[in-house]
Amino acid sequence: MAHQVLIDTNVLVYRFDSRFPEKQEIADTLLRERLLDGAARIPHQAIMEFVAATTRGGEENRLLDPLDARREAEELMAQFPILYPDHNVLRTAMRGAAAYRLSWFDAHLWAYAEAYGIPELISEDFQDGRMYGTVMVRNPFLAPVT
Repeated sequence: MAHQVLIDTNVLVYRFDSRFPEKQEIADTLLRERLLDGAARIPHQAIMEFVAATTRGGEENRLLDPLDARREAEELMAQFPILYPDHNVLRTAMRGAAAYRLSWFDAHLWAYAEAYGIPELISEDFQDGRMYGTVMVRNPFLAPVT
């Protein structure tokens, strides 16, 4: 098995966002590969944010119907290990928010990886390649450097 990675909400959402076909393809491929190698972990927070993000807006603007979003959330929960917060995650998030000046939600996301010992966070919401504590961030949506 490859080293564990924590998947951010934006990867989950882009899988269903046809407005960004390149990101949609990258997200789909990444999730399929991580499902096969068993490396991905998804924080509880990302499941909640996924449902909210894909169902916001009017009927014509939302990415998924609420029923479909909940069904997809159930699929994610069946396919990937879901990490739940505890006092250690919360305390780590508070330290991360102060030390790295992260937003409250980004600090929580990072804290899952830090507290659970996951060395890589897959997200477009952090500085690509930066170490936050023991966690390296990788943005899969950036063009590779040639």
